Amino acid sequence: MIGVEDLRKGVTFEQGGDLFRVLDYHHIKMGRGSATIRTKLRNLRTGATVERTWQSGNRVNDIRLEQHTAQYMYFDGDLYHFMDTETFDQFSLPATILGDAVNFLQENMIMELSRYEGDPVSIELPTTVDLKVIETAPGFKGDTAAGGT
Repeated sequence: MIGVEDLRKGVTFEQGGDLFRVLDYHHIKMGRGSATIRTKLRNLRTGATVERTWQSGNRVNDIRLEQHTAQYMYFDGDLYHFMDTETFDQFSLPATILGDAVNFLQENMIMELSRYEGDPVSIELPTTVDLKVIETAPGFKGDTAAGGT
């Protein structure tokens, strides 16, 4: 178990049967009272984002996620399908867990997969992704700060 004072952005913990990743962290000390810790958390199983305020001294269960390499295969309308490149096991994740990452997925893309007790809970995209712009609005005079042609 770790104290809530030790939570930082990116830390993963378990509370009440749910897995959470810290998205934002603020330590607030007010006068003579005890400190409060405000956190913004993402539930790794549902994808929901919640804000929680903790009193200094509270504790949560620290967990360790297993890191694997996975390959994105395809999307079938409801689920995004992946393959673990080490074991060749295939698994599916809903868009709610993937969040904004669904906008950048490309077939055969290699990424980092986080598992907890054998279940996939999140993915991390590569640092850079090469995309091709298919369509854009034309640039008109006045749309640029330096004056367009």
